Amino acid sequence: MTAAYDPTTPPAPTAAPGAPEAVGIPQVIDRREGPYGEVVLRRHGQLWQIIANGCFLMDTSDGRSERLLVDAALDALGGLGKDGLEKGGLDTGTPAHLGPSLLLGGLGVGFSLARAAGQPHWKRITVVERERAIIDWHRTGPLREVSGPALTDPRVEIVEADLVDHVNEIYATYDTLCLDIDNGPDWTVTEDNANLYAPAGLAACARALVPGGVLAVWSAKPSPEFEGRLRNAGFRQVRTKEIPVARGVPDVVHLAVRPG
Repeated sequence: MTAAYDPTTPPAPTAAPGAPEAVGIPQVIDRREGPYGEVVLRRHGQLWQIIANGCFLMDTSDGRSERLLVDAALDALGGLGKDGLEKGGLDTGTPAHLGPSLLLGGLGVGFSLARAAGQPHWKRITVVERERAIIDWHRTGPLREVSGPALTDPRVEIVEADLVDHVNEIYATYDTLCLDIDNGPDWTVTEDNANLYAPAGLAACARALVPGGVLAVWSAKPSPEFEGRLRNAGFRQVRTKEIPVARGVPDVVHLAVRPG
């Protein structure tokens, strides 16, 4: 087993968006066995990569889609206009003087959290991450260069828990729920994650949102079948926003609103 990351060792620089540097042989920096299987942090040239149970999850090559996941959710709440420009009048179930609350499902490499923390609209940002290793890589490891400032934001709370369990334990708590724990609803990291995109899981997501709250789900490819499941679960204004990528099928964000 590879030794855990030594925080005294300077981390490799993160590649600039749109200019990935993945050269040479990937180097395993940390490998851990947890209750959900193996999770690995690799350094590949200038990139950091997260691998779960042999399945590539994400890296620091770009971050566009992770940032746009948050932007699309905020836009659906009424906080952003065209091209991400701010506009007033968030229409949410939370009193205006408090502002909307955001639940991020999955910490990943930290791009979504960093994006949310950089937006003044959010008054409360909760990140649910079930892998202790990933939390450690952000708090004391190399991924702190992505999320470090966000982790010190007083609005931010990191909850170590399984997202499926978390949404089943809350009711009308968040204005927005952003999910980025898999490669999409049709390509889950572990079999039990599929429960989140099944009718019972989507019903729990709806209950976790305030009336008028927004569900945003990142996916590596469009899924018309998932759109149908969202509608069958009672969501309204179901739509899919494409996110262009350098090669291949665009990433997408599935958006849906809990009825008021």
